[in-house]
Amino acid sequence: MIGAGLFGHLSDSFLGRKGSLTAVCILNTIFGLLTSMSPNYWVYFILRLLTGFSTGGVGLCAFVLATEPIGPSKRAIAGMSTFYFFSGGIALLSGTAYIFKSWRILYIVTSLPSLLFLFAIIPFISESPRWYLVRRRINDAMSVMRAIAQTNGKHIPDGVTLILDDDNDDDVCDEKLEPSNQTQAISGSLVDVIRSPITRNRLFLSIAINFLTSVVYYGLSLNVVNLKTNLYLSVFLNAVSEMPAFLLTALLLNWLGRKPLCASTMFLSGVSCIIGSLLSNSGTMKVLRLVCGLIGIFGMAATYNLLFIYTSELFPTVVRSAALGGASQAAQMGAILAPMVVVLGDTIPFVVFGFCGVLGGLLSFLLPETMNKPLYDTIGGLVEGEKSEE
Repeated sequence: MIGAGLFGHLSDSFLGRKGSLTAVCILNTIFGLLTSMSPNYWVYFILRLLTGFSTGGVGLCAFVLATEPIGPSKRAIAGMSTFYFFSGGIALLSGTAYIFKSWRILYIVTSLPSLLFLFAIIPFISESPRWYLVRRRINDAMSVMRAIAQTNGKHIPDGVTLILDDDNDDDVCDEKLEPSNQTQAISGSLVDVIRSPITRNRLFLSIAINFLTSVVYYGLSLNVVNLKTNLYLSVFLNAVSEMPAFLLTALLLNWLGRKPLCASTMFLSGVSCIIGSLLSNSGTMKVLRLVCGLIGIFGMAATYNLLFIYTSELFPTVVRSAALGGASQAAQMGAILAPMVVVLGDTIPFVVFGFCGVLGGLLSFLLPETMNKPLYDTIGGLVEGEKSEE
């Protein structure tokens, strides 16, 4: 939770998306390997805290870096495709944990992907051109755009340049006449998000919905202990049940829109959990409860990952990672509370998860639709864009 907030801010500021992702991968590897050598509980405790701190920024930084250069028509598919690797990792984790029963060896094995990512992936990806733009590094942004165009068999004509959405013609002329202006980076934080009525309402709603989603998502994953089925198989089935949700969401995002799909997936998960709470935990009913849990995971996995796309589109580049970090912090708080719900017994967790799903679906109706709308770079540009649409 702490890491999501901090690295969300650093990703918007001087470290950038790629720099922050590099940092969290390095920290993940170091803390994970050190955990395997913990001599006592308190050292283990501190290292797990530090590992959680670094892990909190991984998904956030990677997602923003992967989706910011993508246009509106392909952003949904590109964004949802990233989550196959998340669920694939969970599915592999169940098999890895079955093979390596020693927790020390398990920590070593699960730290290696971050190390591999550092050497096999990060050197071959570029920084987000949108981050370069708000940092006034126009030449760097254009270099990335030209590289993208060349890869796609296209060509950007000479003389074409990028400008911020709240720059006017005079500002552009001034930038060309005064090179020093290009070093005046635009920065933002959650304070700036809260100051603007438009972004403030969006932030509070995003925080509430992410919190409710996370309680259900992590709660259902942990609730396998109450289903009295094979632990490794249940974790594997939960991970596999998420994957069709990603494909379905990617296909429907540009047809139904973000808001209707968010509400419907939360309602699906909530209703299935409520039905599960009415079933007994014995005989055939136990299998039906497992099915209700899988449907709940299916719906909430679609919501959980859809919210990454939805939240990133609700906020401009200058505060996008910070806002997404704030929403991720709320999600982590939900993850903290989820196990406390799970230990309440066989029936109450399903009731709580059902309530959270339905309430989150209702709150999502208060958010604006972002389908086929541009990603704004500044808060001023977002405000002007909203006014022009009205």
